[in-house]
Amino acid sequence: MELRIRGEQAVLAGPGGEGAREVDPRRLAIGPDLALALHEWARVASAVTRSGPDAEGAAAVVSQRGRQLAARLAAVMGTQVRFVDPVTGVEVVVDPPPRPAQRPPRATSPEPTPWLTGLTVSAFTAALVVVAMLALATTIADETSSWLALIAALVVTGGVAPSLWLGRKVLIVRWAVYGAAVGLAASWVGVLATVF
Repeated sequence: MELRIRGEQAVLAGPGGEGAREVDPRRLAIGPDLALALHEWARVASAVTRSGPDAEGAAAVVSQRGRQLAARLAAVMGTQVRFVDPVTGVEVVVDPPPRPAQRPPRATSPEPTPWLTGLTVSAFTAALVVVAMLALATTIADETSSWLALIAALVVTGGVAPSLWLGRKVLIVRWAVYGAAVGLAASWVGVLATVF
């Protein structure tokens, strides 16, 4: 592909030299930002070449910007881009960046499940939840009424349930979540026995 300037517009041509068909960059799938940058560069390059040798500093900037845009164009299009620097007249060929090599996915062995430690944490958490729920229900039933103890147990269960549901797949926390869920379910036997 060749990057050219016609008038004050950037055009892209396929291989084939001067006889190749020229296309406006806005018609290609290179993105509006790159197409706009190419046209702006072409306008500035045309203005610098018309000003002659007085704009030596600007000529270096235009040359550098042209190489940058050619590199971006080569990366987006995935093909080699050739252009003649409008200021220096030097032909520049920019190759597309190399594509990263596709590596096959690594075969990783999953970590062993820590059953003994996990079940110990679950059992401790279940016992803690059972004791807490029964203490709550018994204290409220003795001090006020059994219906209020039932409502308090329902509120605690409803408040804890979303957190348990969200934590069920978190690697380390899941053991405590499993224990709390079992303890919550088991405590309802005692809560109902206390209330009724």
